Amino acid sequence: MLTGVFSYVKLVITGNITMFGILGSISEAGRIKMGNPATQFCWDVRLTEGLLGERAQAVRDKVIPYQWRALNDSIPGAAPSHAIENLRIAAGEKDGQHRGWVFQDSDLAKWLEAVSYSLMAESNPEWEAHADEVIGLLGRAQQRDGYLNSYYTITGLERRWTNLRDHHELYCAGHLIEAAVAYYQATGKDQLLQIVCRMVDHIGEVFGPGEGQKRGYPGHEEIELALLKLYRVTNNPAHLKLAEFFIEERGKQPHYFDAEAKARGEDPAAYRFDYSYSQSHLPVREQDTVEGHAVRAMYLLAAVAELALEKDDPELVQVCERLWHNTVQRRMYITGGIGSQDYHEGFTIDYDLPNDTAYAETCAAIGLVFFAQRMLALAPKAEYADVMERALYNGVLSGMSMEGTKFFYVNPLAVDPKVCAARHDLRHVNPVRQEWFGCACCPPNIARLLASIHSYIYSAGGAELFVHLYAGSTATIQLSSGQVEVVQKTEYPWDGTVQFTLNMQRAQEFSLNLRIPGWCTQHRVKVGDEELSSLEVHDGYLRLKRVWAPGDTVTLTLFMPVERVWANPQVEENVGKVALQRGPIVYCFEEVDNGPHLAALFIPRESEFQVEEDPSLGLPVLVGTGLRRQGTESLYTTTGPQDEAVPVTAVPYFAWNNRQPGEMRVWINEQ
Repeated sequence: MLTGVFSYVKLVITGNITMFGILGSISEAGRIKMGNPATQFCWDVRLTEGLLGERAQAVRDKVIPYQWRALNDSIPGAAPSHAIENLRIAAGEKDGQHRGWVFQDSDLAKWLEAVSYSLMAESNPEWEAHADEVIGLLGRAQQRDGYLNSYYTITGLERRWTNLRDHHELYCAGHLIEAAVAYYQATGKDQLLQIVCRMVDHIGEVFGPGEGQKRGYPGHEEIELALLKLYRVTNNPAHLKLAEFFIEERGKQPHYFDAEAKARGEDPAAYRFDYSYSQSHLPVREQDTVEGHAVRAMYLLAAVAELALEKDDPELVQVCERLWHNTVQRRMYITGGIGSQDYHEGFTIDYDLPNDTAYAETCAAIGLVFFAQRMLALAPKAEYADVMERALYNGVLSGMSMEGTKFFYVNPLAVDPKVCAARHDLRHVNPVRQEWFGCACCPPNIARLLASIHSYIYSAGGAELFVHLYAGSTATIQLSSGQVEVVQKTEYPWDGTVQFTLNMQRAQEFSLNLRIPGWCTQHRVKVGDEELSSLEVHDGYLRLKRVWAPGDTVTLTLFMPVERVWANPQVEENVGKVALQRGPIVYCFEEVDNGPHLAALFIPRESEFQVEEDPSLGLPVLVGTGLRRQGTESLYTTTGPQDEAVPVTAVPYFAWNNRQPGEMRVWINEQ
């Protein structure tokens, strides 16, 4: 089936194809795009080398097969998923009760989405066959009216749509929509697309401002973003209208969740959270700070940014900008992690960023990547790509082991396994990665992001080509002047030299815009052998506008020294501490390299660190000299402390806990 599909996909993603044979709600003028004509993200990209390419390949080779086994409850000792078994029961093919969380269907949908993106990069008849098998099962589980959700199909359809606040029906529907769009992009097959269009038709009949419709919205956002993706395939205005309704209705009074709770015979005042948990404490346009559950907040804001772009709505753009600023300037960890507390997995107040009790859910960092990409679509500013990169290389990659078969749900910045085992307030922290989770949202979320990461590198339109991420890749990009093949060669993020070769049929005039990361204070650019001295940087992008000849090369050198990073003093836990960063990579100290009791380590201000290759990790590490504070047998003493010089090693934060369990710290005392 996949032979010849990739040329088809290329046409779809540049918006130049008419779709035939698609039933249901699909129009004959479908398109897939992201951003305005100047900033459409480019999908015809192949990762060829480097860390992102390796991680994407790991998803194809290890993660997808491993997660298929997990979804089929075939990993001994791991928490069972029940996801596929639930659907078989819902389809009437097996007897039994629903098991697992009410949102268990979403894990399978995210796996399908990851498979779809992997098929774009590399043909795999086996996984395409498994995907078709799952899609057939979903079709058999779908109700005649289009409803599709295993939990309520098994436990009682009469109760469906009665608890949007807690029960994730619309969230599950959203993930299935995203999977359908991705699978159609990858293969041209429309069976799953037809299934979700029937499902969305049903949802559109139930929800809306019309007479007899429910004025509800999801407790966990996701469908808003998915409907906007679907609209870009179908051109069906009902899909855009429904996404807009869910976004704009959120937080209006009288509060829908209150009315819904009363209808179930519950007292709304007995709800364990306030409505900031689901970002429904105020209408979206009135929100000034990012609140509540961090994953939900990021999914909502990604959708708001996309809606602002689609509707050309300057007020929604301002909403996105102020909530972006509050997130990344007041409530984000150095790793790109967000959501600082276990309670409601979310935000607290500005500058409250504890290290050992941090929640920083992997899915939240993934959501921040989604939000950042949509902000880039609104305006190509390097600050958005900088955060996208920070979250990706640190807060996201940390959630998966190097081999791709173990996962972190929570990503603290300081861990002591003995303390984690003893303290109730650290019960959420696993000091080692897990094989699977009963609530397994993070593993398939990592898989779908890394499988699609090639689509985050470039955006283009008109006579402008932007490079947002640096990764070895080959991209075919359509500009107003013609088609350009961009070949990017680099060892980034370990080395700051990036070379581009521009392959074209003829000379073309356009602007090549290269991001100068916020961490970079010195850079150099050469076109061919000519070093450029007069450089125009706009919004963090180096703009090279000229008539390019076939085969022209551009070499960007980003100087990448080891940098010390200090937190704002309002981040109380990090006063007197320092973190190490090189390029976009944040480093941490592990017990396996530095011995126990990392809290006693100090880094003198004058210490310098060298970059060395670590054979046990196969990654660059930082090696230098620190001090270890010596103690006495007394619990307290009036004798001044003694410090001993010791060698210290820092490893990339994303790679910690890949050798043996032990302590870990990002922030270290500075002398």
